[in-house]
Amino acid sequence: MNIKSIKLIIIFIISTSLSLNSFAQKNNTDNTLKYTASNKGKFFVSWGGNRESYSKSDIRFKGIDYDFTIKDVSAGDKPKGWHIDYINPTRITIPQTNIKVGYFISDKYIISVAVDHMKYVMKNNRTRTLNGYINLPDSETGSLFNGDYNNENFFVSEDFLRFEHTNGLNYVYAEFSRFDDISSIFNIQNTDKFQLNITEGVGAGVLYPKTNTTLLQKERYDEFHIAGYGVSFNAGLNFTFFKHFFIELDLRGGYINMPDIRTTSNSAESASQHFFYLQRVISLGGIFRI
Repeated sequence: MNIKSIKLIIIFIISTSLSLNSFAQKNNTDNTLKYTASNKGKFFVSWGGNRESYSKSDIRFKGIDYDFTIKDVSAGDKPKGWHIDYINPTRITIPQTNIKVGYFISDKYIISVAVDHMKYVMKNNRTRTLNGYINLPDSETGSLFNGDYNNENFFVSEDFLRFEHTNGLNYVYAEFSRFDDISSIFNIQNTDKFQLNITEGVGAGVLYPKTNTTLLQKERYDEFHIAGYGVSFNAGLNFTFFKHFFIELDLRGGYINMPDIRTTSNSAESASQHFFYLQRVISLGGIFRI
């Protein structure tokens, strides 16, 4: 092999190397230019609706003249269905709704604050187990329920008790979560047009219910009050469109403990309960860089 051939081979290798390096840099530049390639510094806002399921719970009612527990109380939510109230500014807090504001502290981790506006309605007109006593003054109409109850079957009618967190069972919490792009699994190339993500998180906060209660034929009470705390775990599937808009499906479960639920206008009277819940959420949102 002569010197001229060697020179040609060297020139070919150098030019090929430069071409490959240029191609790699171009691909890297293309990825960097993608808005969805990096999340750090972005924030998002979402708004959605939910449905809930609740475990049974024991509810204890305490007052000056009574102290009793209703065991294994069942409850449901109060869905509005597909309704204009979800986007009506004057009625937007009436349905079961969720709002969340979050910030990406890194490409994969988020801190957020949120309010889950759930609704809890005790199922009335059912026979339950009652334990405790009721000893109201004879002048009160609720005195007809006076007696000592030792784990007895008792028909819980609406005349005896109406108990609802319907405006609502408000869970105000902070959440720490992880966010992962799984678009490549489905061979999605341009994530700036469509991106598929999964998210998992853990949260904790306070319960701030507005409890609608009519107890022992006393005057109805319905006021906001910090009643306890909750912890939650969340898993979601996020569909992001055109970089800035998303739909998210979340499955959220948790534990709620409320030792101080207001039941009447008398602050010496209260109720307490704790239970588990499962929440299904559909949210719409926007994501932007600060």
